[in-house]
Amino acid sequence: MKKIFSTLAVVFITQFSFAQESTTSSFKQESSISPYEWDWVRDGIWTGGGIAVSGLGLYFITEKDDITEAELQQEIANKDDINFLDRWVAGNHSEDANKISDIPFALSFATPLALLFDDEANDHSAQIGGLYLESLATTASLYTMTAAFVNRSRPYVYDESGDTSLSRRTSNNGQRSFYSGHVAAAATATFFTAKVFTDFNPDVNGKFWIWTGAATIPATVGYFRLQAGQHFLTDVLLGYGLGAAVGYFVPELHKVENDSFSVYPTGGRTYLGDEYSAMAVRFTF
Repeated sequence: MKKIFSTLAVVFITQFSFAQESTTSSFKQESSISPYEWDWVRDGIWTGGGIAVSGLGLYFITEKDDITEAELQQEIANKDDINFLDRWVAGNHSEDANKISDIPFALSFATPLALLFDDEANDHSAQIGGLYLESLATTASLYTMTAAFVNRSRPYVYDESGDTSLSRRTSNNGQRSFYSGHVAAAATATFFTAKVFTDFNPDVNGKFWIWTGAATIPATVGYFRLQAGQHFLTDVLLGYGLGAAVGYFVPELHKVENDSFSVYPTGGRTYLGDEYSAMAVRFTF
């Protein structure tokens, strides 16, 4: 009898252990591991600082001065001095294009919502949301402080057709063409989404199309901003580059045990024979 109970006990314990291991294994399979790490102190300061700097930049933007009619005429007289990449945009004006540009612009901010439908990323929505906010705060702070202190007339300021009112052409809003905040923000959002999705799904098929989609949306915003006379080509290109860089590198810099990015001291001798010491940044991909 004792042998029977002992045998039953062994069978029960064995089955219970197997079931427990199966449940644990199943749980591990269902829960994905995030490729990122979040530090509340570091990232809290980073995000909060970005938001604060953005607010300060917006204040300085509102305090910018309008231009006088004399300054406007001087701008028009110097139109031929605009570099060849931008000269063809001077005088563009289109309210329809301006309104159309808001469609892909708004769509870009919604692209991270697609990550909610990804089983790998969905388990880490809060962390991804924090990284997204951090990315947007970084882009916003760079843009607002630049737009606040750099004066560059928008292309519509050069419109002499009479379709653009004098008050609009001389308004301080017309003096922040450099650089395109719409394009920068859109690029940050779409490149962030593509980067996060591919980091959670490194073996996914169709990466080319994912990145093509990420690149196309801000490019579309840029095209219509040019047609609207809101920005010159160099404004759009710079906004695109900065926005894409932030969208890509903010997640990249948060990767767990990231060995691809490092900062280290270096030194040596130049070809002229002068010794130097510096800090070097290395990024491999």
